[in-house]
Amino acid sequence: MNVVLAVVVTLLVTWVPALVWLRRQRGPGGDLGGPARRATFETLHTASRAAPAFRAGLTEQGAQKAARHLRALLDCPALAITDGERLLAWDGEHEHHAEQVPGHAEATLGNGRTQVRDVSCDLLDCPIRRVVVVPLATDDRVVGSLAAYGEDTPAGLIRAAEEVAQWVDAQLELAELDHSRTLLMEAEMRALRAQISPHFIYNSLTTIASFVRSDPERARELLLEFAGFTRYSFRRHGDFTTLAEELRSIDRYLLLQRARFGEELRVTLRIAPEVLPVAVPFLCLQPLVENAVRHGLQDRSEPGLITIVAEDAGSDCIISVEDDGIGMDPDYVRKLLSGEKRPLTDDGDAAGIGLANVDDRLRQVYGPEYGLAVETGLGAGTKVILRVPKYRPGVTAS
Repeated sequence: MNVVLAVVVTLLVTWVPALVWLRRQRGPGGDLGGPARRATFETLHTASRAAPAFRAGLTEQGAQKAARHLRALLDCPALAITDGERLLAWDGEHEHHAEQVPGHAEATLGNGRTQVRDVSCDLLDCPIRRVVVVPLATDDRVVGSLAAYGEDTPAGLIRAAEEVAQWVDAQLELAELDHSRTLLMEAEMRALRAQISPHFIYNSLTTIASFVRSDPERARELLLEFAGFTRYSFRRHGDFTTLAEELRSIDRYLLLQRARFGEELRVTLRIAPEVLPVAVPFLCLQPLVENAVRHGLQDRSEPGLITIVAEDAGSDCIISVEDDGIGMDPDYVRKLLSGEKRPLTDDGDAAGIGLANVDDRLRQVYGPEYGLAVETGLGAGTKVILRVPKYRPGVTAS
């Protein structure tokens, strides 16, 4: 059984394509067509049930959830998982051996090699007499061990344990990639918050101060809107929000800008009510609207128009931010979004980095087909379009 299992387990790292293939092999009655195919299917199914436990890395909770599935894969009386220092999980009926696990794993954790050892036990009816300990590693660094206990350690069990450990390694590396991506997104979010223009903050406070004596009530209202805008922009929880919340923050921003520019700034909004609850990446519209205001009012003698539209498009929500200002060089925008160019403006801020940041985040969350689309030309205004799914597993507003 273990020899056959060792061959089967080599499919585990790519179990999804194999599972799809197996499902295609089913006959009209759902039969997999033979014992070998059924055994393979069961192995892959068991592996798929263990995989989610490692999404957060090698943790005690995850190891305890995965241990019984890994023991089923190896068909051994007991199985243990350790990190670099302690026992994380034991699965099996012979838990009196659990206290021996750190000692059994010590050599493997030290040299990163598979070890086969005798297990001492005074109970005559206990089937555990041998253990094979294999390392768990990520980036060529040993982070833990997997130990399969049994009456004997045939070559098939050793090979199967090593294959299962390699599959666990792959899951742990995927978890590290997810963690790295999360850290990257958090760093990008901090950068995005940091780039909220200091000039906007200074100008908003100056505008509010100008109303303190002439119109105290207006000054009070604007101060409350400014407080609401900054509270939302610098909140510390949640990567996603609803479109309604994002638009509410944009409305506060535009209210402060209109208080400063007066009739020079005109704003039109067309929002479909059915898309207001859609979850969107936090601060995905702020850079687009700020960019539109900047370009819509720059070097103009007549009022600038900002148009914000959110529409229902089947399974997607399409949002556009458009200005009728000076526009941009299309080749410049292409280089900006591709990462080829990050020039500096006169005030030292990275020009357009907000657009690139939003584009990167959309692609990371939803896939490459969901990046920004920019329609622009010199002297022709700019229209930035973003598309988000109305529902995506794992994406919820908070």
